[in-house]
Amino acid sequence: MKKVVAIGELLIDFVPQEKGCPLSEVSHFERVAGGAPANVVTAVSRLGGAGVMISQVGEDGFGKYIMDSLKENGVNTDYVFQTKKANTGLAFVSLDSTGNRDFAFFRNPSADLFLSPEQITEGMLENAGIVHFCSVDLVEWPVKKAHEKLIQLAKEQQVIVSFDPNVRLPLWESPEACQDAIREFLHYADIVKLSDDELEFVTGCMTEQEVVEKLLAENCHMVIITKGADGSSVYTKNASAHTPSVQVEQVVDTTGAGDSFIGSFLYQLAAADYSLEQLDGICDEDLKRILDFSARYAALTVGKKGAVMATMREMKMLK
Repeated sequence: MKKVVAIGELLIDFVPQEKGCPLSEVSHFERVAGGAPANVVTAVSRLGGAGVMISQVGEDGFGKYIMDSLKENGVNTDYVFQTKKANTGLAFVSLDSTGNRDFAFFRNPSADLFLSPEQITEGMLENAGIVHFCSVDLVEWPVKKAHEKLIQLAKEQQVIVSFDPNVRLPLWESPEACQDAIREFLHYADIVKLSDDELEFVTGCMTEQEVVEKLLAENCHMVIITKGADGSSVYTKNASAHTPSVQVEQVVDTTGAGDSFIGSFLYQLAAADYSLEQLDGICDEDLKRILDFSARYAALTVGKKGAVMATMREMKMLK
């Protein structure tokens, strides 16, 4: 099975012990290793695939904790570097009564921002099938150039490039700066995953159909849209599929739900050994099967506190 390689931020999520109150009123937090790209390859590894993380942490206790957590979950950390230039990033989270989140980030700067293009090598993509990235580390720091170099290497080697913008406006100087960076990188992506509340911001289009037509008319081969309670959809140039949301007894925490969805989706593409050329040829039935699996996988994540990715055994036990 080919590897799924992710590049981007590594940080500590401090998850609140209290629910239904703003961040200013939370008194107790639990430490959890986080970062959307890391959550994605953790999902891949927990399902039995080969997840690889490319990033950088500080030479501090939080950085060690993140690396230990990734290794415990089966993620390859050979390309997670350490630096003395900055500390590991931190994010404090609050949850409202429905499990939705508010963030406060502490990374001015953080260690991941200093990941440089010189640290990116061709060997990182040995036996890689997919490269995945998000938008948080596309800010004007060395790490943006590191993304550009890895993506260029992926293109040269015909490795599928997956992009989940995962918009986090508090980390940007302005919404426009975030939007410009996302749109700059959109044309690199073979797979684009968006949530329904990101559609207009990312593409400028008002409807789902317009978004899909716009992206597929460019370089994109597959568009995935998650819509919360309204389910999810996937589109290629020749096929599409839709699935309703999976009902859960209680939504505990939506942290990592989108990451678990795309992580499990990419795991299935890697397990089936789809090449870039084959993405356009996946039939409706196979897209529906992949989408259904990812919807069920994400449902397991929202039933737990923090971005906890399920195993294949837990998936098989899910009725």
